Amino acid sequence: MRSIWNGAISFGLVSIPIKLVNATESHAVSFRQVHSEDNGRIRYRKVCELEDREVTQSEIGKAYEGADGEMIPITEDDLSHLPLPTARTIEIVAFVPAERIDPLQMDAAYYIAAAGAPAAKPYTLLREALKRSHKVAIAKFALRGRERLGMLRVVGDVIVLHGLLWPDEVRAPEGVAPDVDVTVRDQELDLADALMDTLGEVDLADLHDEYREALEEVIAAKAAGETPPETPAPAEGGKVLDLMAALEKSVRDARESRGGKGEAEVRKLHGRGTPKETGAKKSTATTGKAAKKTASARKSTSKAGEASGSRKRAAKSTAKAAEKKSATAKKAPAKKQTAKKAASGKRSA
Repeated sequence: MRSIWNGAISFGLVSIPIKLVNATESHAVSFRQVHSEDNGRIRYRKVCELEDREVTQSEIGKAYEGADGEMIPITEDDLSHLPLPTARTIEIVAFVPAERIDPLQMDAAYYIAAAGAPAAKPYTLLREALKRSHKVAIAKFALRGRERLGMLRVVGDVIVLHGLLWPDEVRAPEGVAPDVDVTVRDQELDLADALMDTLGEVDLADLHDEYREALEEVIAAKAAGETPPETPAPAEGGKVLDLMAALEKSVRDARESRGGKGEAEVRKLHGRGTPKETGAKKSTATTGKAAKKTASARKSTSKAGEASGSRKRAAKSTAKAAEKKSATAKKAPAKKQTAKKAASGKRSA
């Protein structure tokens, strides 16, 4: 593979001569712009505005446009003498756990190759040190006219350089998240968890670009003078408004696509309370609670009635006892008067 950059890795006082090689490639189908009437190529010509003529690539240089429109020429010699230690060096500045790197910062990837036999030993030393520490190296380097941030990690037996965006190049997600209050029920989370388990994992090597394949079929058919294949009709389906129904159907479809049978198993998430019942179960539970309350109220009323009756009976008994006592008290003086009259008669005789 052809190298795109030659320099060195600065690892403390250790310098490792290296070459950068592109680690990725694009397989996208490219198109040319043509004149629709006769398929003539549309080309962009590089024309000098002052001379009004087309110029060759060898005549083209770089310049910086000032605020007043003035062009300030910048030559390759100027760029090669930039006052930067990273102009031709990947300078390692720190070692951190890989989890510290935000995936949003990830940019292009490059393989780092040792440049010559003398670089093999220090290259291997850095590679094995990264492996044993389970960390990645954070570095600064200059490439394509600007200083960049990078991350070095090990892939197999090769050190890979990932370009990173500077932290201030990652935009804050302001106004992106929903701005309304939404409540997600436990049943919905349980179904989402079941769907994730059903879909499972996938080997990324099994995935491919179906759009590119379909596009290549159309191009091949047009080149052969045949009718391009038609787009298959999308599967018909009603608009699902109920999130629970959509999740349940998704779980069933996922199981069927993977050869599963029967209903999907919905596991309760650990640390969550028992989901509340809905629909008929909720109505039944509510009716049962109402019946219990009614029975309890009747029982309380019955007890209150019995207590009231007892109090009334006790009051009547107390009243009768008082009447008897009063009557007895009245009879006692009369007996005493009769006895006194009898005694008085005897004395007269």
